[in-house]
Amino acid sequence: MDSKVVFEAVAPVIPVRDLAAALERYRRLGFSARQSEEDPRYGFVARGSVSLHLTEWNEHDPARTAAAVYIYVSDADALYAEWVAADVTGRLGEPHDTPYGLREFGYVDPDGTLHRVGSPMP
Repeated sequence: MDSKVVFEAVAPVIPVRDLAAALERYRRLGFSARQSEEDPRYGFVARGSVSLHLTEWNEHDPARTAAAVYIYVSDADALYAEWVAADVTGRLGEPHDTPYGLREFGYVDPDGTLHRVGSPMP
């Protein structure tokens, strides 16, 4: 296919049970966060060029409707240290080297979203 369309960005939409709590959690993780002016159950978080949308969804069941995102960063170990210091709830796994050349860790938030984070190995 010879398309002239350029993909410029992506913003996954992540289900949450409590938008205010999720926005605060992302703030503690170093993201800017704001609630939508048009929809009180929708929000936006960003850090650098990474943007995520959050939607408060009554039917969200973390065991069945959770999401996963992969975030590429310059230094996974440094970000892991930041997120440990943020002391947010959820499960935070320690960084490790992968066979595919990334230093990687995972964070599963209370809404069940897996945030896999990786950076090139030194």
